[in-house]
Amino acid sequence: MAVSKIVLSSLIHIRPITCAASYHTRLVPHPPDLVKWIKKEGGFVHQAVKIFPQEDNETYGLGLVASQDIPKGSLLIALPDHIPLKFESDAGDGADSVLVDLASQVPEELWAMKLGLKLLQERARLGSFWWPYISNLPETYSVPIFFQGEDIKNLQYVPLLYQVNKRCRFLLDFDQEVRRALASVKPNDHPFGGQELNASSLGWAMSAVSSRAFRLHGKKLAAGTRNEVPMMLPLIDMCNHSFNPNAQIIQEEDDSQLLIKVVAETEIKQNDSLLLNYGCLSNDLFLLDYGFVMPSNPYDTIELKYEGALMDAASMAAGVSSPNFFSPAAWQHQILSQLNLVGETAIVKLKLLLESQMKLLFFARLLPYVQLH
Repeated sequence: MAVSKIVLSSLIHIRPITCAASYHTRLVPHPPDLVKWIKKEGGFVHQAVKIFPQEDNETYGLGLVASQDIPKGSLLIALPDHIPLKFESDAGDGADSVLVDLASQVPEELWAMKLGLKLLQERARLGSFWWPYISNLPETYSVPIFFQGEDIKNLQYVPLLYQVNKRCRFLLDFDQEVRRALASVKPNDHPFGGQELNASSLGWAMSAVSSRAFRLHGKKLAAGTRNEVPMMLPLIDMCNHSFNPNAQIIQEEDDSQLLIKVVAETEIKQNDSLLLNYGCLSNDLFLLDYGFVMPSNPYDTIELKYEGALMDAASMAAGVSSPNFFSPAAWQHQILSQLNLVGETAIVKLKLLLESQMKLLFFARLLPYVQLH
């Protein structure tokens, strides 16, 4: 989906919700000092933790580095409960009520859009408590929904391409839903300060959340359980990803107030980046939500679907005469049944770990064997 600027309303003294085409810069040229803001609001930042440009990152993003050696177990960052940006489903004034109604139309699998609506609301609001944080966010993101059309087609891997197109279609459809919902809203009840949104600005917000938010435990409920709450964690979300992290997030509760901490899991050497584990995710999810892939990802998978008609079509395209995947012989059907590829309980979609090369090699060799023998 191409990046474009949205049409602003005629109101003045508002912060425009725009989405520019460069991901090299922050939302404003000289944003407030994020570390000072966190400390001012009662948070903690270790004196050795510094914001630093990631020169080895082609998107020139910002990361956190240690300016001196930090011992294992050291407290690196602490955020009191009022600093994380969360979406509250309890409707307050008219503007919040409209926001809740819009969020209710977002499917759960695209949860990032719900918090993204709150992010857009605070981005447009003058005097927003979170402006020192929001102003430090990138202008746009390198996730596939912002790829040009030809670049999306070049992804080629069908399951990934399906998810990218699905998200793009959702943004285009949701853009229309938002326009309809806001058309009759009174100025005082407008959740975005009278500004219009479009698919591009909605995509910016969804990408900002999906690439930076953490799903953590909320406050304890009456039954003693805790629900999972997506949160944007200022400064903490500048930590980069590693499957071998040197830091971890810890949640503590004191007098019904949650405290979110980042603690050094190992000794951190001077000039080392602060690294968190975003999760045991495949490269599909890393690319969709974060805009990068891990070169050696032990959790990466590919999806293979066995379907006779498609195999026949592929065989003919490859010049194989008289393919019979769609109507296999009895002995071929027996082998496919043993592999659980046919029958009532068949698993027609196989997820194979890329590092399990023998399994992939076996599957690749099996198909011509079934055809030729």
